[in-house]
Amino acid sequence: MDTPGYVILSRLGAQQRATQVLANNLANADTPGFQAHRPVFARFLQPPAAAARGQDIAYSIDRATWRETKPGPLTTTGNPLDVALRGDGFFAVQNAAGEERFTRAGRFTLSPDGRVVDAEGHAVLDTRGAPMTVGPGDARIEIQGDGTIRSESGVLGQLRVVRFEAPQKLQAEGDRLYATDETPLPMDRPGVVQGAVEGSNVSPVLEMVRMTEEVREFQNAVNFADREGERLQGAVERILRKRG
Repeated sequence: MDTPGYVILSRLGAQQRATQVLANNLANADTPGFQAHRPVFARFLQPPAAAARGQDIAYSIDRATWRETKPGPLTTTGNPLDVALRGDGFFAVQNAAGEERFTRAGRFTLSPDGRVVDAEGHAVLDTRGAPMTVGPGDARIEIQGDGTIRSESGVLGQLRVVRFEAPQKLQAEGDRLYATDETPLPMDRPGVVQGAVEGSNVSPVLEMVRMTEEVREFQNAVNFADREGERLQGAVERILRKRG
């Protein structure tokens, strides 16, 4: 394969990656706390020897994926254990392996043993790093703006809400959780809202527009690859005819 073939293959790979990211965004348009992902591409320039021959050749390189961190819309549910965050921050939960993970999906419920858990059953942590629990006699749950949970029995604890200096370094685990080696920082004023859930920040209409554009670009790249294949085939046939 010659240089144009390799260039268009790199373009096809980039377009396929962009389409996959958009499809994942659309699939999570209704996932609480989901943040849209965007691929980041770069150019890899051909070594100087090619440029010396008067050629400017660049390949598409998949560099990274970043997240749109703007908050999603808040929906009032009336459920006392549904909580959302205004502005920055993440709730802390504990996965099945006992490791701390972070999420903005605050659709919480009670497990049979009285622990506050997220939609996937992960224990929600308090400021001490312990699972948040509610007693069997605690019927009137009130969650204040700083994350303090009260009932008729008094203060039950305070939700652990943290922030990060470099939130783009968070690694997604599934559609709701994030992991990181960075040290989480406490938030003095987390802006917890009781009885509401933050929705996905994905706009389905905009994602469909982007998807249409990416599919069109992919089709253009495929057409170019087909024409390049036909050109190479024609060149081979001409060489064979001359030799014959």
